[in-house]
Amino acid sequence: MKNTTLVTKESRMSTSNILIVDDTPDNLRLLSKTLIQEGYQVRCAVNGSMALLTVKAKLPDLILLDINLPDMDGFAICEQLKQSESTKDIPIIFVSALDEIFDKVRAFEAGGVDYICKPFQIPEVLSRVSNQLNIQSLRKQLLQKNQLLQIEISNRIAAEIEIRQLNFDLEQRVKERTSQLTAEISERKQIQKKLEYIAWNNSLTGLPNRLWLIEKLKKLLSFAHQEKQFRFATIILDCNRFKIINDSLGRRAGDELLSMVGERLKSAVLTAKVEEFLTPNIILTHFGEDKFAILLEPIKDKNCAIALAKKIQQSLTTAFIIEEREIFMAFNIGIVIGNSSYLKPEDIFRDADLAIQKAKNSSSYYYQVFDTTIQNNALEILEIETDLRLALQRQEFYLNYQPIICLNTGTIRGFETLVRWNHPSKGFISPGKFIPIAEQTNLILPLGMWILQQACQQISIWQTRLNSQENILTVSVNISAKQFEQEDFIEQLDQIIYDTGIDIKHLKLEITETLLMNNAAIADRVIDQLKARQIKLAIDDFGTGYSSLSYLDRFPVDTLKIDRSFVSRLDEKNQASTIVKATLDLAHNLGFDVVAEGVETQEQVEQLKAWGCEFAQGYFYARPLDKDSALAFLQSNLDQHNPKTDKAA
Repeated sequence: MKNTTLVTKESRMSTSNILIVDDTPDNLRLLSKTLIQEGYQVRCAVNGSMALLTVKAKLPDLILLDINLPDMDGFAICEQLKQSESTKDIPIIFVSALDEIFDKVRAFEAGGVDYICKPFQIPEVLSRVSNQLNIQSLRKQLLQKNQLLQIEISNRIAAEIEIRQLNFDLEQRVKERTSQLTAEISERKQIQKKLEYIAWNNSLTGLPNRLWLIEKLKKLLSFAHQEKQFRFATIILDCNRFKIINDSLGRRAGDELLSMVGERLKSAVLTAKVEEFLTPNIILTHFGEDKFAILLEPIKDKNCAIALAKKIQQSLTTAFIIEEREIFMAFNIGIVIGNSSYLKPEDIFRDADLAIQKAKNSSSYYYQVFDTTIQNNALEILEIETDLRLALQRQEFYLNYQPIICLNTGTIRGFETLVRWNHPSKGFISPGKFIPIAEQTNLILPLGMWILQQACQQISIWQTRLNSQENILTVSVNISAKQFEQEDFIEQLDQIIYDTGIDIKHLKLEITETLLMNNAAIADRVIDQLKARQIKLAIDDFGTGYSSLSYLDRFPVDTLKIDRSFVSRLDEKNQASTIVKATLDLAHNLGFDVVAEGVETQEQVEQLKAWGCEFAQGYFYARPLDKDSALAFLQSNLDQHNPKTDKAA
C-alpha cells in the first residue's frame, strides 16, 4: 500500500511558504534568492512590525527570524507568535550573529525550533529548513490521521475488527514515532553538549577560551570581595610577531605553531602541578588567537606567579619545527595579582595588557607585574597624546637652535633645530616624553612638517640678514623614520623649499642609523632624491642604534654625529674614548665630517681636536637658543672670525 505520509521533495518545495525576517538587505537577498532557487515560496520583512503583518496576511509554513531588529527583537516576535492559536505551531528558526550560549538557550525557550549562527553556510540553512518543513508536514499529517481515527471510532460498532486493527496499527506508529523522538532528543542533547563545548573551549588547542576565563574570573572576584585576604594571579602570555608566521608561512603553519605552544604550556603547567609547585590550582586557557592565560589560585604573593612565568619562558626558548623550519618565538608576559580591588575581569585584562606593553618596551625583562606605576604611565601617555593633538592646533610648539662650532677655529658652522613644547598649564614638557608618543601615534608627521617649515622660514630670515656677508651656515633638522616612509615626503619638502625661498646649501637633514637599518630600501630611494637636490645629510646619534657600519658606504651622507653618551665619558678611563676615535677614523676614511654632541668641558674639546674631529656642539659653547638669541650669537661669532678660511660643515 502506498505510504501517504511520505512527502516528496518536489511537493514540499512547490507548496512551502517561508518568511524571512532580517534588517540586513544583503542577508535578505542571499537567503531569498537561495530558497527561491530551491523551489520555495519566499516573503521578506525588515522589522518586527512588518513581520507580524505579513504573518497575519498569510500564515507561512516556516519563519527564518533574526534577533537584532530595529523595532523589536526576535525573541519578542517569537513569543508573540507562540501566544496566538493560529500561529503557535509555525516552526521558527533563529538566524543570528549572536553566538553566546545563553542567547541560544533563550531562543529555544522563546519557542524556536532551531538556531543558525551568522555568518551562515547555505548548505546548513537549506538542510535545517528542509528538516523543519518535513517535521511540520509530518505533524499536519498526524493531525489529519487523528481526525480520521476519531471518525472511525464513532463507527466502531459497525467495524469493531477494523477498528482494533487500526488501533494496533496506530500503537505501532506511536511506538515508532516515540522511538524517533527519543533518538531526536538524544541527538539534540549531544548537539547541545557540543555547542557548550564550542562555546567554552578553543577549537584549535582544546583549552578553555576567553569566555570561560571571564566566567571563572567573575567567580574569583566575587570570592575575593567576600574574603579580603584572598589573592590570585592572572598571567597572560603574548606571542610576539605571530602575524609574520601567518603572513609568511600561511594560516595552517600559524595554527600548528599555536598548537605546539599550547602543548608546551600544558606540559609546563602539568609539571608545576606534579611538583606541587607554587599553588594547588593552575589553569591554562587559550585567551585569544596568539595569547594564552594562566590562572593561579590561591597565592601568597607575586613571587608565585613570577616563578611560574620563568618556568613557562624556559619551556618556550627552544625552537619550534614548522614545515622543516626552525622557528624561535619571543614572548612577553603580563602578570596581574587579583584581589578585592578589581570589580570585573575586563579590568584585569586591561592591566595585563599594560604590563605586556611595559615588558615589550623593557630591555631587561620579558615579563612585568602590573602595579599602579604602569597604569599612571599609561594614563600620562594618553593625556600627552590628547594634549599633543591640541598643541598642534594651538601652535604651542616653538624651536630652539643649538650652535655647531668648528673645533679648529671656533667659528659657528650651523645650528641644530630642536623642538620645544610649553604647555599652557603643565609648563615645559621634555621632548624625551612627547616625541616617542608622537612617533607611536603618527602625530610626528604633522609635527615634523611643522618643524621643517619653521626651520626653513628661519633659514630664509637669516639668509636675508646675512646676505652681505659670505657665510656657509647650515641649519640641521631631524627627520623621523615615519616622515621618510611617506610617499609624498619629497614633494612636501620641495614645496616648503619653494615657499620659503631658501638657498638649499643652508639646509641639512638629520636621520638616525636605525632608520637606515630598518628602512634600507626606502632610504635608498629617498636619499638619492635628496642628493639629487644637493641637500646635505647627517646620521644623528651614531653608535646608539644597531651597528650600521656595513651600510655607511652605501648611503651618500655628509656628516656623522657622535652621540653625547660617548662624548660625555671622554674624561673617564673607559671604552668610550676608543669608540669615539674609531668612529672618527672610520668617518674620515669614508669622506665624512664629524660633529661631537654633548661637549661640556675644555678637556673634551682638546681631545676631540687632537683626534681630528671637525665640529662640536654642547653646553660648553651654548645651550639651545631661541631664534633671536641664536641670531645674536651667530652675528657675534661672525664678527669675531673670518669664515672664508674654514672648512664647510
